[in-house]
Amino acid sequence: MTLFADILSAVFERRIRRPSSSQAGDGRPLEEMAHALVSATGETSRLAFAREILQRYQLLDDDDKMAFFRHIAKSMNIDPDAVRSTLNDYEHNVSKESYLAFISAAEPLRQELIRRMNIVPGATGILVNMRADLLRLGRNEPELQALDLDFRHLFASWFNRGFLVLRPISWESPAHILEKIIAYEAVHTIDSWEDLRRRLEPTDRRCFAFFHPSMPDEPLIFVEVALTKGIPSSVQMVLAEERLSVSVDEADTATFYSISNCQAGLAGISFGNSLIKQVASDLSIENDGLKTFVTLSPIPNLSKWLNNNGLSVDECDNEALRSMAAYYLINAKSRNNLPYDPVARFHLGNGAIVHDVHADADTSPRGQAQSAGVMVNYLYDLNKVEQNHEEFMNTKNVLSSQAIKDLANAFSIPEDNGLEIVATSSSG
Repeated sequence: MTLFADILSAVFERRIRRPSSSQAGDGRPLEEMAHALVSATGETSRLAFAREILQRYQLLDDDDKMAFFRHIAKSMNIDPDAVRSTLNDYEHNVSKESYLAFISAAEPLRQELIRRMNIVPGATGILVNMRADLLRLGRNEPELQALDLDFRHLFASWFNRGFLVLRPISWESPAHILEKIIAYEAVHTIDSWEDLRRRLEPTDRRCFAFFHPSMPDEPLIFVEVALTKGIPSSVQMVLAEERLSVSVDEADTATFYSISNCQAGLAGISFGNSLIKQVASDLSIENDGLKTFVTLSPIPNLSKWLNNNGLSVDECDNEALRSMAAYYLINAKSRNNLPYDPVARFHLGNGAIVHDVHADADTSPRGQAQSAGVMVNYLYDLNKVEQNHEEFMNTKNVLSSQAIKDLANAFSIPEDNGLEIVATSSSG
């Protein structure tokens, strides 16, 4: 797989070249160039138009980017009358021709624009950044949100698991990749190169990332793993400078303690499910002594939910905090009946169960603010993840250990509190 990945990277690792003098400086507004691109019939002209659009887009300020997005969202939208007409024809005369007419009418021209821009070597990364701009700038405009669905639809195919390459990240990895790991770490900040070394160099530490062949220098998502003896209950213990390393032969647990999405422009494109399962499978093959696969995860919305429901962690002892957290993880739901907590949604949707919760598990300012320092272990039983995934998706019930159920049942709600199990926020 490594050789194959290197070959793919060599093929795709190309950058947008500046156009030749015969191609440069078309002079037309960018919006006209976009229409010229979708109308062009020759491969050479398509390549020239796409290259110039991408080059010029990267020089735009936010106002001009918004103008570009608004133009293609409106002028390259579907024609509802054409969609209705072709659907009616297909309904009354099912054929290859009537179906082709319908799907052509139902697909907005802007999808073809995005596809054609992607013919330029190195364009995929620019388009990912373009979608990041769209998400950042267009969140309050329905037409731009519809345009984002076109990006998301295409990216779901382009970044299909079959195209992704899993690579180990080590202290010997290229410096430009290690710099990205430092920059993109979203759960537990990496403060220095020495801090990164402590996470990568010891024999009981692992890091893996997904890459796409057309973005070989950009990790899409990465996971940091600690090989441990038993399930850890504190992230500070996992990351401690003076900790004692565990012999790989002694390790019986693989603890996923940080999972970071790297590309804002790929929001909503799921990689984590495949990443965790692939890493767990690879580690179990590498070391058959690893029997337990768990996370040590934050509970980012716990404090927010407690505050929304008039509850306070002040003067709570550790056992009370654990009970609150267990109750929250099992019962707090968003309006679509999925868990209110985003990390819970992610791991439960992947087929994990809520295994245990720990107080004083994250003593950092961030950990104290978001969950009073409480963290959770999600357990991945490789023999049951698919079954658990199906049950969760079908029932929305939170699967948990008996210990978590007991803790949740021990949570005492003040009678005059009026606690709402379904959160008032529409976040989800």
